[in-house]
Amino acid sequence: MSQQNPLPYIILGILVIPALWLVYAGLAGGSRTLYLIAAVVWVILAAFISASVKIADQWERVVVLRLGRFTELKGPGVFFIIPVIEKVAYWIDNRIITTSFKAEKTLTKDTVPVDVEAVLFWKVLDSRKAALEVEDYRSAISWASQTALREVIGKSFLSDMLEGREKLDKELQKIIDLRTIEWGVHVSSVEIRDVLIPNELQDAMSMQAQAERERQARVILGDSERQVAEKFEEAAKTYQNNPVALHLRAMNMLYEGLKQNATLVIVPSTVLTTMTLGDMTGTVSLAKMLTEPGTDKNQKIESAPADKDNSTKSP
Repeated sequence: MSQQNPLPYIILGILVIPALWLVYAGLAGGSRTLYLIAAVVWVILAAFISASVKIADQWERVVVLRLGRFTELKGPGVFFIIPVIEKVAYWIDNRIITTSFKAEKTLTKDTVPVDVEAVLFWKVLDSRKAALEVEDYRSAISWASQTALREVIGKSFLSDMLEGREKLDKELQKIIDLRTIEWGVHVSSVEIRDVLIPNELQDAMSMQAQAERERQARVILGDSERQVAEKFEEAAKTYQNNPVALHLRAMNMLYEGLKQNATLVIVPSTVLTTMTLGDMTGTVSLAKMLTEPGTDKNQKIESAPADKDNSTKSP
């Protein structure tokens, strides 16, 4: 209902001033009865005029009834009614109105009790229907919203409510709008603010989420190890037929270890043999001897150790 406007009271006060003057004149003069009757009539007329003046705000529409029957909508601005014969039945607000509603301990489709809070945005499009078709359109909209919310919750899974709120909002808007359109009310939108679940279920969902993250971490780690193994296999195939590349790789690993960690690295004595670093010169010489034309391979292989012994004995 609109706030009481002070204009009727101002008009009443202005019109009462002549009545007071008539009373004063009647008391001062000789014809007191005549002046008093005139003052009473003037006060009644002033009250009648002030009661007929009404003011509606820009966003308001006023439903006027004449002898109990609807006549017209009035407002915004100043308008007049006939007191006693006409009356203002409703002040209808045509702005967008927000109404909060909720459903408590409602079971979802997978039998989980939840508490859901939502907000409804609606607007009166037909003030006549809102006043005449329903007793209290605000209460009716609130109850219709709660009923629709319980209906939607009962048809939805908990996961859908937690992840697909936009879909539920549109479904709620459609259901509520179909119910309120007969009352001259249009639902602009519905937004679910919060979905509350029992604490026990929250703990279980937290454990499930933690287990799911751990599983994903292990899967990612296993996949990474598989990819590393495949790369090692490719590298092994490359080094298998290229001993020079293997030697360079071994030297690079030794260099990186000396550069990053310390200036002294202790390694087993078999590393030189494994990496063929100690007999590299002999291997190269043997390869040259085998590649010389017109030379007996067996003879050169047998003479190589003898030459080596003689060279070591000579001063």
